[in-house]
Amino acid sequence: MNGLSTVFIVLGLFLLGGLYSFWKQKMGKSVLVLLGIGSAMCLIAGILRLDVWN
Repeated sequence: MNGLSTVFIVLGLFLLGGLYSFWKQKMGKSVLVLLGIGSAMCLIAGILRLDVWN
């Protein structure tokens, strides 16, 4: 696991936590969708950069 994949995974989890927090506060759906997409993209990028796929 290199540094950039770790950063992507941590950022994705951070955005996922923000998504949950904003959902509990009943924020607008557009904010939730944006955070969800950003979190999913960061997590997927982090997982795909792991060295287990080589």
